[in-house]
Formats: sequence, C-alpha cells, structure tokens
Amino acid sequence: MGRVTVRRRVLRVREGVPTPRPDTLAAEEPMEIRVGGRPLTVTMRTPGDDFDLAAGFLVSEGVVHRAADVAGIRYCAGATADGGNTYNTVDVVLSPGVAAPDASLERNFYTTSSCGLCGKASLDAVRTTAPWSVGGDPLRTSPAALAALPDQLRAAQRVFDRTGGLHAAGLFGADGELLCLREDVGRHNAVDKVVGHALRAGLLPLRGTVLMVSGRASFELVQKAVMAGVPLLAAVSAPSSLAVDLAEESGLTLVGFLRGQSMNVYTGAERLR
Repeated sequence: MGRVTVRRRVLRVREGVPTPRPDTLAAEEPMEIRVGGRPLTVTMRTPGDDFDLAAGFLVSEGVVHRAADVAGIRYCAGATADGGNTYNTVDVVLSPGVAAPDASLERNFYTTSSCGLCGKASLDAVRTTAPWSVGGDPLRTSPAALAALPDQLRAAQRVFDRTGGLHAAGLFGADGELLCLREDVGRHNAVDKVVGHALRAGLLPLRGTVLMVSGRASFELVQKAVMAGVPLLAAVSAPSSLAVDLAEESGLTLVGFLRGQSMNVYTGAERLR
C-alpha cells in the first residue's frame, strides 16, 4: 500500500572524502481524492494513513463534520493499464443527505506537499464557516505544559528518525498527553491525517485539545484547526500575518516559536494560566 520510505544510493562527502552509501528517503507520491467517484483533488503526500488524509481534507473544506457523514472510504482498483491498484486513488462515499463538494473546490492541478490551499480562487473561499466555534472553548493550559510538547512530538516521529525529511502534527490533551501523531512530507497533510483520524473515531469537535505542528503556522493550518474545533495551535516556527488574523477572528489561541521554555503567544493568551 505504498512505501513510507525508499532507499537510494548516494555519494556522501565528509571532509572532502567521498564514500558511496545507501540513504533512506521519505517517500512522496501523488494521491487523488475522489468523492462519489468524481475526482476532487490530487495531493502529494507520504503514503500511509490515506483514509485519514482524505477524511481530514474534507473536514477542512467543510464537506463533512462528523463520522456519520462518511459512508465509506476505499482505494480504487483499475488505476493501471492492467487493472492493478496503485493505492494512490481514494474514493470517499458520502452518506445519504450529505451534499457533495461544490464544484469550486475541484482542483484542476495538483496540490503540492508544501501548500494546502493551492488552487483557491480567493481569500474568501478559505474562510470556510466552521460548524462550531472555538472561541468559547474552556481549555486552559500552562506554559510549562506547552514547552514540553516539541520534545514529545519529536520523540514520537519514527519515520523522521530514518529520513530527517518529514513534518509532524500531534494532538495533545491539556495536560500534555499525546493523543494522536501523524507524519507527512507536507505540513497540511500531517494535520489532515490527524483531523481525519479524529473524524473517523467520532471525536469532532476536538474541544479541550492542543494541536502541535513541527513547522510554521500558516493560514491553512489555522483554518484546519478551526474547522476541527481545536482551540489552541502551537508551532515551533513563525506564524504568518494572515494566520494571526484568522486566529484572532476565530478565538483560537496561536503560539509560535515554541522552543524550550520560550514562546510567542500571538492570540488567546487568556488560555495560558
């Protein structure tokens, strides 16, 4: 069902001395997401947790909100000339009464692993109305609890240890308990995999939780957190100005530059006791 890592021969040079050796790389393959047999988008991702990825993507786009909205998810056979299955095409079947995605969501080109919103026509299109509000979420946590999250996230990244080339998203409880972790070459894919796992487990909205990401906090990651009902998003790197704007509008607590005992709290500081 697709490789998470691949092996390649490389020429390693150390202090001017070249040495041939094998190296382990994070796999990156295209995955087409269909809804009811109709192509919706193609994203570049690391194979694995593909059903979570597809489900999380549909949560982020406002297509589904709860486990009951999805009747089934399957890999599509016949993807090759001989009728074989590449495990790179996933079809989501919506439950009766759940509206199919609007045609404006269809992507006429692929989504890269670094951009979760490529193909969006305008800023208004990504300000999707969430089915629940995070502004009134009673989550309270401490700077000490947040400071421990990056090390926990890094320690749980099994594939990163072998490749050094994957992002991670981790869902934590207010006390710092790791609830779910997913890795991917794309930041937004890792988050979608976490959100999709939560959807399929019937856990949305994710009230009282913290979403920790290994990179920067972009607009699309804030949007995905809000759509999943997550009240606090923390990142080891910087947020963008638009990410801060959306977090403030939505009532989400946004923490950036979370490294060691230091951090910047950009919005929602009242949740830190």
